[in-house]
Amino acid sequence: MEGRVYSGATVLFHHAVAARMGMHPTDLRCLDLIVTGGPLTAGQLAELTGLTTGAMTTVLDRLERAKLVRRTRDPRDRRRVVLEATPPPAFVKRITGMYASIAAAWEKLCSRYSTTELERFLEFMRRSREMVREETRKVRGTGGRRPGAGGGGGGGGGGQRGT
Repeated sequence: MEGRVYSGATVLFHHAVAARMGMHPTDLRCLDLIVTGGPLTAGQLAELTGLTTGAMTTVLDRLERAKLVRRTRDPRDRRRVVLEATPPPAFVKRITGMYASIAAAWEKLCSRYSTTELERFLEFMRRSREMVREETRKVRGTGGRRPGAGGGGGGGGGGQRGT
């Protein structure tokens, strides 16, 4: 139960950041995925988020209009669109400021624990992340396969709506 409550609080925090930035929460999540995992193709991002290709196009249009993302053709395969994060310095400064308080709070909280305890916690978090990803794949109906591993998951209504 505590994990569920923590997860909910985290989601609400990110929604609040998105609102203060004048963004849709889905757009902020997609931008973060591009920043932390990019460059990605539009298809890879759609698979990671569970968004339909149509919804992903809408998200990317908004991010591109805001000059936060650039779409380019993959030089190895001109049919693929590669996404590159291009947030302007003013955006980076503003969003970094939004996360400064929680970063300091995390630092303060972590200072109460030994290095060994933090290493164990980090291992727990990594394993938890993989477990949640696996459960997400099950809910989406991708049969436990990693997104993009072929066969299924694309047409059965697994995409989110209302972006």
